[in-house]
Amino acid sequence: MSGNSGGTAQPPFSQAGLPAAVQVPDGHKVVMETVGVGKITYECRAKKDAAGQFEWAFVGPDAMLMDRQRQTVGKYYGPPATWESRDGSKLTGTQVAVAPAMAGNIPLQLVKANPAMGTGAMQGVSHIQRVATQGGVAPQAPCDAAAMGQKQVVNYQADYIFWAPVAMR
Repeated sequence: MSGNSGGTAQPPFSQAGLPAAVQVPDGHKVVMETVGVGKITYECRAKKDAAGQFEWAFVGPDAMLMDRQRQTVGKYYGPPATWESRDGSKLTGTQVAVAPAMAGNIPLQLVKANPAMGTGAMQGVSHIQRVATQGGVAPQAPCDAAAMGQKQVVNYQADYIFWAPVAMR
């Protein structure tokens, strides 16, 4: 037997089991599958339009993006939410929809990508899905006037699936 060839390839990603809200429209295909492993930072802040109330607010992610063979292929960070390939190409995007995940996990998400900056893997990407989420939810620690401005970092993992229009690749 030679190396990893034959029989060990994972089947292509299927969104059939995902909630409709976070499915990529027809006419697109998967161009890259990654696993993001990292941390999300939250900060205790006053709730908008709710005097005297506080909440853990999402500050931003910091994760390594790996391929299915666990090789680092890029990173994900923010704000603004930015997916960057090792080849230097990167993109940002706008959240289109979210759907609940299992309890204790950040929601599934569909993002409409902005045009990529730089030449490389991120060129032509139109959508990014966040699926198979693990962890990442806001801390359970108290968030009140005494905790105002404190930051908490939580671990998370999620699959990021990158899509492009079929005609693009």
